[in-house]
Amino acid sequence: MAMIFTRKSLKLLNYRLKCLSLSCPSGRRGIQSSSNAEAPSVEVNFSNGRNMTFSSGRLARFANGTAVCQMGDTAVMVTAVAKTKPNPGQGFMPLVVDYRLKNAASGRIPMNFMRRELGPSEKEILSARLIDRSLRPLFHKDYRTETQLVCNMLAMDAVHSPDVLAINAASMALSLSDIPWNGPIGAVRVGLCDGEVLINPTRRELQSSQLDLVVSATKQNLVVMLEGKGNVVLQQDLLKAIKQGTREAQFIIHEIERLQKAYGRQKREVEVTADVDPELGKAVRSMCEMRLREIFQDSTHDKISRDNAVNEVRSNVIDKVWSSFPDTEPSLIAEQFNQTSRAIFRELIFERGLRCDGRDYDQLRNISCQVDMYKPLHGSALFQRGQTQVFCTVSLDSQESAMKLDSLAALESGGLKAKNFMLHYEFPPYATGEVGRIGPVGRRELGHGALAERSLLPTLPNDYPFTVRLTSEVLESNGSSSMASVCGGSLALMDAGVPVSAPAAGVAIGLVTKYENDDTKHLQDYRILTDILGIEDYMGDMDMKVAGTRKGFTAIQADLKIPGIPLKVVMESLQKATDAKSKILDIMSEAIREPRKYPKDSWPVSETLTVEPQQRAQLIGPSGLHMKRIYLETGTSLTAVDETHFNVFAPSQAAMDEAKELIEGYMVKERVPDLEFGGIYTAKITELRDTGVMVILYPSMPPALLHNSQLDQRKIAHPSALNLEVGQEIQVKYFGRDPVSGFMRLSRKVLQGPALGIPRSLNKSAGESGT
Repeated sequence: MAMIFTRKSLKLLNYRLKCLSLSCPSGRRGIQSSSNAEAPSVEVNFSNGRNMTFSSGRLARFANGTAVCQMGDTAVMVTAVAKTKPNPGQGFMPLVVDYRLKNAASGRIPMNFMRRELGPSEKEILSARLIDRSLRPLFHKDYRTETQLVCNMLAMDAVHSPDVLAINAASMALSLSDIPWNGPIGAVRVGLCDGEVLINPTRRELQSSQLDLVVSATKQNLVVMLEGKGNVVLQQDLLKAIKQGTREAQFIIHEIERLQKAYGRQKREVEVTADVDPELGKAVRSMCEMRLREIFQDSTHDKISRDNAVNEVRSNVIDKVWSSFPDTEPSLIAEQFNQTSRAIFRELIFERGLRCDGRDYDQLRNISCQVDMYKPLHGSALFQRGQTQVFCTVSLDSQESAMKLDSLAALESGGLKAKNFMLHYEFPPYATGEVGRIGPVGRRELGHGALAERSLLPTLPNDYPFTVRLTSEVLESNGSSSMASVCGGSLALMDAGVPVSAPAAGVAIGLVTKYENDDTKHLQDYRILTDILGIEDYMGDMDMKVAGTRKGFTAIQADLKIPGIPLKVVMESLQKATDAKSKILDIMSEAIREPRKYPKDSWPVSETLTVEPQQRAQLIGPSGLHMKRIYLETGTSLTAVDETHFNVFAPSQAAMDEAKELIEGYMVKERVPDLEFGGIYTAKITELRDTGVMVILYPSMPPALLHNSQLDQRKIAHPSALNLEVGQEIQVKYFGRDPVSGFMRLSRKVLQGPALGIPRSLNKSAGESGT
């Protein structure tokens, strides 16, 4: 039977053949090629007996590389896809990491209006930045092809966090793909409980752990990325955790390398920019070297003047060199100037032993602190370090103002359902003298704010009765504004009277390295810089932010531009940070030494009000009318804690006093006589109802219901059957109050036998008894 191919079927056939050729380049049969072949997988065994499983070749085979990492019942799939050619004129490495937590992976339905996943949450953005910072240093410096990593949650349990699994899956996906990447890396989460290091702890173990640290490392025990928080962790414990985490990461690296050798695809060639004419490089350096050396050695320059001077040299060099090399693109000359400028800046650090602002390696910039800036604010502080200036304010509110977390966010935060401490970091464009849009919070601002929040959270008390919002607005920026936010935030918290356990401070540590023949595998020399400037961050190789109290560390974040640094450099950097942190705390103590003891007029007030169950209705009022009136007139809110207690929050002491007057007015009444359990009293009927009669035992008493079942020994359907009328007095027996509702329990039926006692009347006087 002859086969007839239409134009549409031929197109489909060609498309499928093209896909097969892409999945198996040059005829090589790799892990992406066959759907029937068994998917390769390996298991990584850690020193504590826990294991992590890697697999590939079964899912998402159109991607350049795919890997699934599983630990327990949590499984994450990461795909790596790169375009075939770089974009023309691309001046940076366009890496995009998409990390999304899916409710379906944990058997949940999103609780928003659309009932589906919407934009990325703060946790997702922070996790994506964590993955990006672990992978980016190992890409080739000339790689400019647009690359995307998508982290897909296949399943999530309540035991293991998926972010570390995503880092390892991304490492494996890039290693097995044809994307040029100098990996692999391994990442582990490290905990610390009773001095014992925990590798990849569970969520339950993290709740009792002093440390939550993610360590990313590559071969030869080189550290690539650090990020963590701790409850005032001692320096020796932090060093021990970093060393142990780096060693454990080598198990992951070894297994990924084994898979890469067996199933990995051949790497693409990096399209290096056209070789620069050596004469062009010499011309650029000869024209700018002396002038740049003069600029970088002039300690009188500030950020603006130094940038203006360098830009002036750049423009002059480009114009003159272009006139001598008219066939060369100006952008190529500018790139050559940038490389020369960076090389000269780094050479001067090694040659002079001084930095561009005249400081030595360990010297801090000038620091000034000021608190209690404006009277209406609960707490405020201005922290200035060099040309970095941060204004911090503290707002205290009721516990009802705490940020409620959805089920998935609560799962990621270890079961925390509400967040009562928030730090919001703002970086407006005028902080660097620029013009820009002020809109939604950017990824960088979220990352810096989260780091500062982690740094200060361990110093706050767990049982603080207020919700705390700390805002940090960067007014000037020339390096390490996030660590300045930690210092200013700690001052503002103490100015607001928040009983912090100890003041906290932060500092940024930089690094400049020198390698043999530009080979990043053989470190020849290095210099560690304390309290780096913006230009030192840009020209250097590392930005390590360290925060904590005098006793220990509360947060650490290390970002690198080179593919890993030895543990020795990490240890020295932490020691430099410890010394600088102590000096900063000494300066901060001159402004305020401990939390403010004497209250400000603007401080809010919180008290607990005890209300008997039978009085709740009087306090709340019909449909909550009394509570609404108290809030509208005084700004004071009442929140029910349990059956007999209300939490009263007022924005000031004056508002609290006014609210108390209103509450006393609603609760005021004549003195309630002590009623004896089992006593017989004369009751006055105030109302007839279908269910019984409403009676009072004394004049100011709220009417109580005497049910039909308690009116007579006989069964009656309505009180009128007994000829009862409003105003009539009857004898009742008192059996106390209902423990749930607080209503009186009265009975007339039990008195219809022999005389059991002498009835007492309370109608004449609230405190007298009569026959």
